[in-house]
Amino acid sequence: MTRLLDGYDHIIIGGGSAGCVAAAALVRAGRRVLIIERGPAKAPGLAAFFLPMPAAWMKGIRGSPIVEMHQPVPQKHLDGRTPAVGQAAVLGGGTSVNAMVYTRGQHADYDGWDALLGGASGWSFADMLPHFRGLEHNHRFNDQWHGVDGPMHVSDTGAICELTESYCLTMQGMGVPYNPDFNGARQAGAGTMQYTTYRNRRYTGVQAFLDPLKGDGRLKIITDAQVSRIIVDKGSARGVAYVQGGQEHSVHADSDVLLAAGAYNSPKILMLSGIGPAGHLRAQGIAVALDLPGVGANLQDHHEVPVVAATTGAYGYFREDRGWRMLRNGLQYLLFRSGPVASSGVEACAYIDPDGSDRPSIKMYCVPTVYLDGDVAGVRSTHGVTLNACLLRPQSRGMVRLRSSDPFAKPLIDNNYFAESDDLRREISGLRYARKILASRPLHDLIKAELLPGPGITSDADFAAHCRRTVKTNWHPVGTCRMGRDGDPGAVLDKRLRLRGIEGLRVIDASAMPLIPSGNTNAPTMALASRGVALLLER
Repeated sequence: MTRLLDGYDHIIIGGGSAGCVAAAALVRAGRRVLIIERGPAKAPGLAAFFLPMPAAWMKGIRGSPIVEMHQPVPQKHLDGRTPAVGQAAVLGGGTSVNAMVYTRGQHADYDGWDALLGGASGWSFADMLPHFRGLEHNHRFNDQWHGVDGPMHVSDTGAICELTESYCLTMQGMGVPYNPDFNGARQAGAGTMQYTTYRNRRYTGVQAFLDPLKGDGRLKIITDAQVSRIIVDKGSARGVAYVQGGQEHSVHADSDVLLAAGAYNSPKILMLSGIGPAGHLRAQGIAVALDLPGVGANLQDHHEVPVVAATTGAYGYFREDRGWRMLRNGLQYLLFRSGPVASSGVEACAYIDPDGSDRPSIKMYCVPTVYLDGDVAGVRSTHGVTLNACLLRPQSRGMVRLRSSDPFAKPLIDNNYFAESDDLRREISGLRYARKILASRPLHDLIKAELLPGPGITSDADFAAHCRRTVKTNWHPVGTCRMGRDGDPGAVLDKRLRLRGIEGLRVIDASAMPLIPSGNTNAPTMALASRGVALLLER
């Protein structure tokens, strides 16, 4: 094993959203920081040219060398289906490959964290708001909810198609108020979303947080390096071992090691380091440094189920990426940064509760094309619209475990979708509501026929079968190294994000979240990392 020259105060494992935020904050505070990222510094080949274009994410996220796809264990409640899940493997993490949606969730989400942690924990919405505002450079809002001086650009959608317009008008006609700001005073309502874009171009964590530090000797970034373990000695994290180019290296940290490898790989690295459920570690031939049963447990993920309809004409984005249309749209974007390529393809949503509660339980995406997770029998590609009912606070809990002691082996993932019957009930309620949307004007005037689940599906049993056949991830895994109050046997971290039982080790990514936020998780992950560094610097 090669020993690198030391001289780092902190080692950050993972160069995704959380790692970028943390590195920038620590370097600005005068700390010497090393980031170790398993993926490359940027997307290879033509992907580096296309991915900054908002429309490119739909084609680029699957089968991409910078997205690590996982095939979970056969899902017990999905008749053995294994809907794929994935996580970014590139510097910048999700900000480099995701759909760019910027949402924070509900105020009540963070107040729920605070209550779970015993109150006055520092994790309420009021505590988190300064971190959201401090990170944000918003191009529309400048008020008590939003900032304009932060490094991460947040902008409106770059284009709006006719289906999006009709959807927003339809929701208002159904009594759902128009909401111009899902990240403001309230989340409930319908409207267009904001995105981590700048001048209709993807804006990544690398651009926002790392590029301004170029030339600063206090920051070093190592890419294409697989962390094999955290070096633990006498109950303290002393450094990190990693493999790069077939050679194993080790590096020492003078202060804390910060784990930010994501909800699938952060627990994997802890378990490879001997930190986790003792029985499972011994079964993999790993010496137990700390028996911590909560590592890898509590996996939560937003999941969604579609209702798909054909439209009477070209009101959305079907075939806009083919032939002459592709050339025309590409030229328009390159010349003017406008047109279909400036849209992520998912411009609007509604936060609702079909059961009538004031607190939304469903995020109803409007996708202006036929959008499915792989081929579904009987559904053809055509001009159409997909309404995806995304469950905001699923009650089911999954698990991450080691496949083996090989650091290059992907972890075993069990999302455990629909383990709790209320998750299925709420999805069915969301699908019934989606049908009401399709039957309401003015959207109804554009609809030709329902394709999926099909007009013959009316009973709860048939809807349940449709859910099991089509449910898919919304790419928001959290919770596998969660915070908890003292005495909580499932807690991996304390409320300051310190790993219980090991000195000098913190987790600062989405795996630390005790409960999943009611919205896309990139913005909350960045805010959590910002607060985590603030806690570290308070010492």
